[in-house]
Amino acid sequence: MMTLLSAISDADWPVAAIAIAGIAFVTIVVSVAIWQIFGTGRTAIQGHHDQEYRKLVDELSTVQSAATAELQRTNEALAQLRGQIEELERDVKEVDRVLKAVE
Repeated sequence: MMTLLSAISDADWPVAAIAIAGIAFVTIVVSVAIWQIFGTGRTAIQGHHDQEYRKLVDELSTVQSAATAELQRTNEALAQLRGQIEELERDVKEVDRVLKAVE
């Protein structure tokens, strides 16, 4: 390092300072550009994930609506069966009453 510093004369320091500043400026500009490119890519990926999540939510909503409708039909069928069982129970009690009266 000392040999490099001793090789630079006093007249070359302003030029070296300008070169260092130029290199630093270019490095900063390139770094910011790369950062922005990756940021844009990240945003695009996030947007794609958001679309997939919306699609899944729509599909789940459809499935849930179908399941709710099926459960409604099942409840109606069970209510109908419950009514038929109650009617059958009344009929069996009536037959039992009649049989006991005949004995």
